[in-house]
Amino acid sequence: MVRRLRLGFFGTPAFAVPSLAALAASGHDIAVVVTQPDRPRGRGQHVTAEAVKQKAQELGLPVLQPERLGDETFLSALDALQLDLAVVVAYGRILTPRVLATPKGGFINVHGSLLPRWRGAAPVHRAILAGDTHTGVTIMRVVQALDAGNILLTEETEIGANETSVELGARLSKSGAALLVRTVDALANGPVPERVQEEALVTYASRLERRESRLDWAQPAAVVHNHIRGLQPWPMAAAMFGGSRVAFVRSEVASTEPAGTTPGAIVSVRADALDVAASPGVVRITELQPEGRRAMPVRAFLGGRAVSTGDRFDALPIAAP
Repeated sequence: MVRRLRLGFFGTPAFAVPSLAALAASGHDIAVVVTQPDRPRGRGQHVTAEAVKQKAQELGLPVLQPERLGDETFLSALDALQLDLAVVVAYGRILTPRVLATPKGGFINVHGSLLPRWRGAAPVHRAILAGDTHTGVTIMRVVQALDAGNILLTEETEIGANETSVELGARLSKSGAALLVRTVDALANGPVPERVQEEALVTYASRLERRESRLDWAQPAAVVHNHIRGLQPWPMAAAMFGGSRVAFVRSEVASTEPAGTTPGAIVSVRADALDVAASPGVVRITELQPEGRRAMPVRAFLGGRAVSTGDRFDALPIAAP
């Protein structure tokens, strides 16, 4: 029988929701959910709660939203809970030594990569951008250094050839939730073997930047395709077409052979796809998003404009540093 632990949960975006839901259903006691303060979002800048707060309220769990982790009122409240263990999943802030020392059993983290590969803020996106064919989730100890704690459990998965970062992130959030519950149950019954990360194998997953939207067709087709599927839902790989910005949503590698034309040129117009020259190879675009519009299949895009073989997707202007 698994001993019931008193847990704290630190998380903010949708990626963390399956972990919160799985823990709530596991029989352990979630004494508090700590999440970032509500912020203005969207075009109207309306103040809205993030996904974890919404789920916590749905589950009837107490929520704390400190502006600063050093706030004494927050720290006193955390101390009073006498937590056995705390879990952090995409909380969005570096935890202070004072916070890390609060639970008796410390903190563990659900991370969306097979550590030590892709430590940092954007492991799912960077794995796809790099052309990785496999990734996974890691449950690790939280230490002060970035994603450098000992590994408790991992689970590997294959990355689909056309899978986007949104789709992969959703899969990893679910598998990470199941692995988290296994880990918490194991820790409730005693120590779990821990593995030190090999520093020589460390890679870093830096935050995505808006300037990365600029698609370079003078790259191999596979690189262009990875760029398209790896930058979702933001900042999206994009180019100019007819004087307007167009973001790319769905693509595949149609050929790896030279297209015999200028990179970025359309080499074939199909009813439901546009084949675009890379260097070498051809990328097949099946869904895109014109500026100011929703994402749409190529069939709908073609219905509103004349597109011919030889037309070009030009590179976005280079943004000022």
